[in-house]
Amino acid sequence: MRNVKVLIWGFGAMGSGIYRALASIEHIDVVGVIDQGSKVHQDANLLSGITGVSPLLIQDESILDTLKADVAILATDSFVPNSFDKIKRCVEAGMHVLSSAEEMAYPKATHPKLFEQMDALAKKHEVSILGTGINPGFMMDALVIALSSVCVSIDSIEVIRRNSLSPFGYAVMEEQGVGLSKEQFNQRMAEGKLAGHVGFNESLHMIADALHLKLQRIEITNEPIISSVERLTPYAHVQKGHVAGCAMEAIGYVSDQPMIILRHPQQIEPSAEGIDTSDEIIIRGMPNVSMKISPEVDGGIGTIAMIVNSLPALLNAKHGCLSMIDLPLPRFLNRDILPYLHVEETL
Repeated sequence: MRNVKVLIWGFGAMGSGIYRALASIEHIDVVGVIDQGSKVHQDANLLSGITGVSPLLIQDESILDTLKADVAILATDSFVPNSFDKIKRCVEAGMHVLSSAEEMAYPKATHPKLFEQMDALAKKHEVSILGTGINPGFMMDALVIALSSVCVSIDSIEVIRRNSLSPFGYAVMEEQGVGLSKEQFNQRMAEGKLAGHVGFNESLHMIADALHLKLQRIEITNEPIISSVERLTPYAHVQKGHVAGCAMEAIGYVSDQPMIILRHPQQIEPSAEGIDTSDEIIIRGMPNVSMKISPEVDGGIGTIAMIVNSLPALLNAKHGCLSMIDLPLPRFLNRDILPYLHVEETL
């Protein structure tokens, strides 16, 4: 079986991290990298700190006219409408697509018509599309669903992810309002220009659909987290008294009762104010289930790992637009992708 050929589209914090991770796995060849602006024609290896290998120059979208790859990894957007044209181009070129866009974790939740188009397109071209990441994609949905398997009844589910935004790039900082004044934050919220955490709707619906729960309504709130100290990351600068992140909450109701509760306070450099990060899942039922991971699973490394470790499942999967609940349990991809590929005609 030949090597798996991979294209990476987007070379920011996530894309470059994925590139570094793939470099350590046998029988995977990154055959192209797409970005824009000043990164075009720069060496992806040099930008990633990889030495001793031949240069791989970053190209613009025109490379799609000639490039042949098995999988396109998209690390460019958060929203399905912004991702759609890129996904369409890759699928029409015969590539499977693995996306880190938060809404792509469960696209039917917010964009059912675009989901249907992507599903039909993938089946037509006999490829698969998957969106995943640390959250959504695992910590606040897929892991919750897995833990539900030890219950014979469930009364409610509560998930709390207290995490650091520091590993993420400019797009996430802008979505969270990091660096704004409180007044600017509130104004942009009122104008509908702040996304906050993208993925609550996707996580709620993924859990509900997996457990066959019918959500009557969803309530989502978002409050700014104001820093009392100056904070700095490679992608953000927060002055004292400005927004370091946001505290979001989503509640999915069943029979007029809160059934799924997602709480997500996230900010850059939480340790600057003595805040401990963690992931916590509480399932109330028979039996009660309580799990806490402290500190949190690192959001940046975790997202990179979920993308890389999902490659075999994507290649083995049925054709169509899929989510984590359509695939077997995720697992660590240990050094070589070939032992994980069980479908003879995968490539």
